[in-house]
Amino acid sequence: MAEYRRSSVHQALGGGAVADLLLWRRWHGGVILLVASTTLWFLFERAGYNMLSFTSNVMLLLVVILFFWAKSASLLNRPLPPLPDLQISEEFVLRAADVTRVWINHVLLVAHDIAVGRNLKVFLQIALGSWIISYIGSFFNFLTLVYIGVLLSLSVPVLYEKYQDKVDKKLIVAHKIIQTQYQKLDDNVLRRIPMPLFNERKIK
Repeated sequence: MAEYRRSSVHQALGGGAVADLLLWRRWHGGVILLVASTTLWFLFERAGYNMLSFTSNVMLLLVVILFFWAKSASLLNRPLPPLPDLQISEEFVLRAADVTRVWINHVLLVAHDIAVGRNLKVFLQIALGSWIISYIGSFFNFLTLVYIGVLLSLSVPVLYEKYQDKVDKKLIVAHKIIQTQYQKLDDNVLRRIPMPLFNERKIK
């Protein structure tokens, strides 16, 4: 079996706070995310709550708590509620816009590669991925899919980090099998499909 380089799961996830959260390096953050997502899923999916009612009730509860806290603080000569500075920094907006720009450019590049470059391999990958997502989505609603995604995000990375060597060996074998089957499909079927290129021009 070919040698492979063991990569750090923490670095692959970005090496920051998100990686610490997904790998349970900050276990309290993982517990909060798990409890919060489970509570929201139960309220919206099982208890019949809707988003507008839930948001309104939470905001009403927060306003009431802050109002009575501020009133009691002025009467009892106690400090006011420690509210953070409720402002979005320009640095945060620029960073978010930069990340969004990278993702949008990547999507446009893939679309250009399919439409203009006529990359059949990328087209089949996108079509297969879209079909799988559509098929899975027919069994669950959007909220349940998000909740399942949260559960997988909190379990798969930490399990992969624990059993990385064994999983990597299995993935290498699976990748070779898939690559072999795709090569057979490419040789027998895909290469026989006529794919005229836009760059080809007749020279008179």
